[in-house]
Amino acid sequence: PLVCPAYQAYFKTIEELQQKILCAKSENSRLAVQIDNAKLASDDFRTKYQTEQSLRQLVESDINSLRRVLDELTLCKSDLEAQVESLREELLCLKKNHEEEVNTLRCQLGDRLNVEVDAAPTVDLNRVLNETRCQYEALVETNRREVEEWFTTQTEELNKQVVSSSEQLQSCQAEIIELRRTVNALEIELQAQHNLVSSVHTC
Repeated sequence: PLVCPAYQAYFKTIEELQQKILCAKSENSRLAVQIDNAKLASDDFRTKYQTEQSLRQLVESDINSLRRVLDELTLCKSDLEAQVESLREELLCLKKNHEEEVNTLRCQLGDRLNVEVDAAPTVDLNRVLNETRCQYEALVETNRREVEEWFTTQTEELNKQVVSSSEQLQSCQAEIIELRRTVNALEIELQAQHNLVSSVHTC
């Protein structure tokens, strides 16, 4: 059928507008896919951020727990030192009492028992008490060193984990912010495309 020349311009305009509508729809679909991908990535980083935050809280809790253990061990060390000091005082008291008893026996029995009374008991008692004291102090010192080394190692490891977690948290936060900006920009662009389609339909 023949088309009136007066309408050919309208048909051409309609075809151009239809082409623009198709292009706008295609662009809208592309933007919608980008927005969905950005939202998925944002959710993924948010999950990572929450996981790292939980790990950091757990590490800080472990550090606080180790500090409490160290405080308890310090108190225990002080108590053991007090016990050692008490044993020393008790040893001095025993030696003093022994000397007094020896002097009393000397006065009562005379010189013939001086050697028997004055020799073996004093030496044996002092040796046993000194050996016991040395063993006790060595055990306390060994335990103290082992606890301090263990605490230092654990603290260093936890501090490394805290630093690593903090760096990852900062990286995730920055990426989440950037993704939010991208999503906002895409939504603005999508809205502009919608407005363009609406204006085309209006024409």
